Amino acid sequence: MPAIMTGSLESVFLATLAFVGGHFLFSAQPLRGLLVDRLGQSGFLAAASVLHASTFIWLLLAYRSAPFDPIWEPPRFLLHLPALIMVPAVFLVVTGLTTRSATAVGGDAVEVSDPTVLNSGILRITRHPFLWGTSLWALAHLLVNGDGASILLMGGVLVLSLGGMLHIDRKREAEMGAAWGPIRMTTSLIPFAALMTGRCSMDWRGIGWWRSLLSLVVYAALLALHSTVMGVSPLPL
Repeated sequence: MPAIMTGSLESVFLATLAFVGGHFLFSAQPLRGLLVDRLGQSGFLAAASVLHASTFIWLLLAYRSAPFDPIWEPPRFLLHLPALIMVPAVFLVVTGLTTRSATAVGGDAVEVSDPTVLNSGILRITRHPFLWGTSLWALAHLLVNGDGASILLMGGVLVLSLGGMLHIDRKREAEMGAAWGPIRMTTSLIPFAALMTGRCSMDWRGIGWWRSLLSLVVYAALLALHSTVMGVSPLPL
């Protein structure tokens, strides 16, 4: 990778811009429609995957090689919060990745007449579980990382995650028309909003014990590997 693309805060900023902006750009009309017409649906998805993977790798390399530039010093009491916040974050990511949903990647192609796609399991808490999980990850790490590179990386992920929920909702409404109505009415963007307003009831059976167990396994693995991979303990004394 060219030296200009790593080793500075500017490179982290550019990589973040490419990663976040690429997601919004490739998923927005009319560019998406134009590319699908030219490349076909499978070709478009392949091109988008290559772009997102490439910019993500660039972002990681730029972040790892960036100079440490402290912007603010997190108070010590915040250092214990990420380990707590990551419990629901991992749960949301795991359940989001393992639950069929009209708001997930490729959700525009699912059969919305299937009730499991509408509001089962974790979707009764929020219709964007994965993105809420990545939002919590970004927020947890922003609380304890006050250097410029970390603020750019975590801030970019937070913008992508929160903005992505609104973007997906608007896109699905335009694509699905009337079929989006039952999904919007029986689920919520804000976690627990549909439950608290009585638009649905909790579905523990739909979540399943195995997803909870898998979440614990993933969380334990992250705790065990964090010091080795990141060089910082997730459980400061």
